[in-house]
Amino acid sequence: MADVGRGAQSTPLFLDVSRSDDASSRSWDQERRLWWLLWSACPGVGWVRLCQLEQRFGTLAEAWCAPLESLKRLGGVGEGWCAGVAAHRRRWGPAPLSSWAEHVRRGRGLLVPGDPAWPPSLAGLERPPLVLHWAGLGSSWPLLARRQAVAVVGTRRPSRQGLAMADALGAALAQAGWPVLSGLADGIDAAAHRGCLRASGRPIAVLGTPLERVYPSHHQGLQAAVRRQGLLISEQPPGGGVCAGHFAARNRLLVSLARAVVLVECPERSGALHSARLAWEQQLPLWVVPGDAARLSARGSNGWLAKGASLLLEPADLIRQLGEGPLAAAAGGGRSAGVAGDAELLQALGGGASLEQLCQVLHSPAAQLAPRLLALELAGAIRAEPGLHWRPL
Repeated sequence: MADVGRGAQSTPLFLDVSRSDDASSRSWDQERRLWWLLWSACPGVGWVRLCQLEQRFGTLAEAWCAPLESLKRLGGVGEGWCAGVAAHRRRWGPAPLSSWAEHVRRGRGLLVPGDPAWPPSLAGLERPPLVLHWAGLGSSWPLLARRQAVAVVGTRRPSRQGLAMADALGAALAQAGWPVLSGLADGIDAAAHRGCLRASGRPIAVLGTPLERVYPSHHQGLQAAVRRQGLLISEQPPGGGVCAGHFAARNRLLVSLARAVVLVECPERSGALHSARLAWEQQLPLWVVPGDAARLSARGSNGWLAKGASLLLEPADLIRQLGEGPLAAAAGGGRSAGVAGDAELLQALGGGASLEQLCQVLHSPAAQLAPRLLALELAGAIRAEPGLHWRPL
C-alpha cells in the first residue's frame, strides 16, 4: 500500500484557513496559491521541480524574480527548460499576480493541494497532481474526499456481453446511491456512464485530456451529459493535446479517488489492467467480471481472477457487498442539500457581500466562514468575485 503518511508530509499547505483569521495570513495563503498555479502552468514544471523551486529560493515569488543563471544551477535542468521559463515570465511580466488572478477567475474550477476540497488520498501518490481542473457539480468533491465512489473500467473494444454488463453495473450503482467513476473512454467506460446517466445517478469522469477536448470525438454528447449530471476532472491544463502517456497518468487519479474498482473485460495489454494493479497495490476491493476463456478481450481481466480478485457474476452481488451509497438518501442531489445546510450564510450574503461584512453580520471569524463559503461555491450556489467578495447565483 502507498505510504500515505510520507506523501502527506511532503504536500504543501496553501490554504489552511483554520490556523488563523489574521488578514495578512489569509492574503499570504491566497498569494502562495496563485504563485503555485502560475508556476504549474509553466511548460516543463512538474511536482518535483515546483517543490525544488520553493525550497531553493524560499518562496515561489522569489523564484519568479530569480536571475536565469540561478535557475540554471538547479539540478537536472537544461537550456530548453530555462528558455521555457523565460518565455512564461515574459508572457506574464515581472509582477504577474493581478493579471494571473483575473485569468484564474475567468477559468473553470481549480483545486490545488491544501484547498479544503482537495481529496486527501492524492497525497499518497508518488507524483500527485499539481492542479485539478473540474467542471460540473462541485458538490461531488466531498464524496471524492471520502472515496465514496466506485470505479468501473475495461477495454475500449468489448464484447456485447461486456458492454451490457458495464451498462447494468452503472445503472445498479446509481440506483444504490453510488457515484460511478470512469475514464470516459470508448467501450466499458462509456457504457458504465451511460447506465449511470439513465438511472439518474452521479457519473464522475477522470479525463486524460483537457476539459475542453472530447476524446474520442463522438463522445461530445456523453461528456456534456456527464458534466451536467456529475463531474469532469482533469489534471491537464487547457489548450493541451491528446497524449498517450496522459491516459496512463489518468488511471492513477481514478483509482486514488475510488472506494472499489470493478474490472469488466480487458485483454492482456490494456490500460484497465494498470488500474487493476493500482487498486491491488492500494488494497482496494477489486471485483472482476469473468469472460469467455476463449475470448482475447477477456484474457487480461480473467487473469486477475487467478491472482485472487473477487468474482462478480451480477450487479446485485456488488450492491449487496457495498451496501447503500452516499447519495441514496439525498433528495434533490448534493446541491440542494448543501444549500439547505447553510441557509444562514446565504441569507447573510443577500445580493452580495465581502468576507469582512459577513464576519460582522454573523459574528464569526473568517477562519470559520471560509470553508462554508467554499462549500457553497463548490455546490454552485455562489460565485467568488475579486476582493474576497461573493455573490449568490
